[in-house]
Amino acid sequence: MVAARDRQKCYADKRRKPLEFQVGDMVLLKVSPWKGVIRFGKRCKLNPHYDRPFKIVKRIGPVAYQLDLPEGLSGVHNVFHVSNLKKCLADESLAVPLEELHIDEQLCFIEEPVEIMDREVKTLKRSKIPIVKVRWNSKRGPEFTLEHEDQIMRKYPNLFKHSASDS
Repeated sequence: MVAARDRQKCYADKRRKPLEFQVGDMVLLKVSPWKGVIRFGKRCKLNPHYDRPFKIVKRIGPVAYQLDLPEGLSGVHNVFHVSNLKKCLADESLAVPLEELHIDEQLCFIEEPVEIMDREVKTLKRSKIPIVKVRWNSKRGPEFTLEHEDQIMRKYPNLFKHSASDS
């Protein structure tokens, strides 16, 4: 038994790394211990394993930390074991303010066209299709697509009023 325990301890120690955080660090909180808690959403395989970054307020012991939780999580105790925390490596300067995002009722990001960059006519054997190059307000950077002119004109007629007055 002692030999088996020592062997298992050797295997576990190879993968184990000591985690220490400082007061003021941002950490992600593991949400799997609270599978029945509704605050973290529905239970399914696509749920995130960690919840948004929280700030460490105080170090309670060698393996326990107190987090600054929002009002929505007031029913959850704010002291967590180090095994439920993960270092947040995200850069706060890259965060997009929620006021700038347009989200529909299915929680999908709404990308709207900003302007029409170019027009062309695609010629097939028996038909000609008018196509426009549209610039979208994507948060991933400048994004351009080629769209059918009549579909864009139906959805966004305001884009064609501006382009008609410019030319």
